[in-house]
Formats: sequence, C-alpha cells, structure tokens
Amino acid sequence: MYKLPVKATMDNMVDSLNNAYQEFVAAAANVLEAKEASGGQKMVATDAALENFKQKWELFRVACDQAEEFVESVKQRIGSECLVDEATGSVAGKSGQPSATGLPPISAVRLEQMSKAVRWLVIELQHGSGGSAGSAAHSHPSAPFDARFSEDPAQ
Repeated sequence: MYKLPVKATMDNMVDSLNNAYQEFVAAAANVLEAKEASGGQKMVATDAALENFKQKWELFRVACDQAEEFVESVKQRIGSECLVDEATGSVAGKSGQPSATGLPPISAVRLEQMSKAVRWLVIELQHGSGGSAGSAAHSHPSAPFDARFSEDPAQ
C-alpha cells in the first residue's frame, strides 16, 4: 500500500528526530561541562550553554511533535484504506475468503457518499442546527445521499 514516498518520509522523520535528540543530549552535556568548569559559579559560558540547551530542547520537542503528527496521519490513512477495503470487499477479493463481518460489500462510491453525509451531520450538530439527526441529513441541499441509503440494493 505505502510505497517509497511514505518510507522515505518516515526515514527522514526518524533521521530528523535522531539528529534533534543527539543535539539535545550534546547541549545537556555542554551545560554540565560549563557548570563544572565554572566551579558552580554563574558565568557567561554557563549562561550560553543553558541558552543553547533551551534551544535544542525546543527543537527536539518540535521534531517529536512533527513525528507524532506524521504517525497520526499515517494511522488515519491506513485506517481509512482498511475501512474502504473492508466495506468494498477488496480484502475478501484479494484473499479469496469471505468478509469477516459477514456483511455484503458496498461500493467505494457509496461508502464515500455515506462518509460525506456523516461529516455533514457532525458539522450541523456542532453548529447547533435544530431538528433530529435524520432530518439533518436532508436539511443540507448538498447532502450527497438519502440517510436511509435507499439506493443501496444490499440493504
């Protein structure tokens, strides 16, 4: 599913995180060395080492945040693809086994329509639109399908 671009991005992310960590650890060591060299007295070298340490700490935190965001985006992407595969029967078709859920597969287009309708419901509920959930699906003129899924022959 995930070809070279995702792997290359992951490799770059790991390298970036590793580099930020190594710089952070080196900055921590520099603080300790500067403090030891100054005999515990507050000196310009110690202050400079502490300032560098704070900068490296921030850069390390940013690298961690970026890695976490990347992992979350990949998890969502994998989850979405698995959902589509399961719903459309692609998994059963590839493995030659029936779907584990026992539900008949639906088309990817149909799944996307349902997903859009759910998003509209969530948006309308977040904005406090009145009415029941069933009528909310019909209240928006661009709602992509009937909430009862009447056109789905499997239902």
